[in-house]
Amino acid sequence: MAAHAIAERDLGIIFRRLKVLLKKYEPPLVSKIDMDSRYDLWSVKNIVVEGRPRKEVFFASLIIQSAYVGFYFMPVYAEAGLADVFKPGLLKLLKGKSCFHIKALDLDLEKAIGQALKKGSALYRQRGWI
Repeated sequence: MAAHAIAERDLGIIFRRLKVLLKKYEPPLVSKIDMDSRYDLWSVKNIVVEGRPRKEVFFASLIIQSAYVGFYFMPVYAEAGLADVFKPGLLKLLKGKSCFHIKALDLDLEKAIGQALKKGSALYRQRGWI
């Protein structure tokens, strides 16, 4: 069996593997919460979003829930078409508009999340939010 076909189901391990992906964006993004079960990233910069001044913009977060790791990805609110970049394996885990319920993680899904983060970061840079 190929290594990418084996899915990790331990929520703590899933969280730690995904946290490594998110930490690649720190800096320029900053974490306000960095715990063993919760982690988030923010762009802290004086900007204007939809005509309103903001001092920060939420980017992404992870939180261990009882049956899954929640991956919250805010760039989809900034650009609705960004959801089109999600690979089918990631898209089927989407609950609502920006929350993914990750119950198992293999290399393909990990790669898809990494690609989404890269595209989200590029979008924030393009808009001057980072």
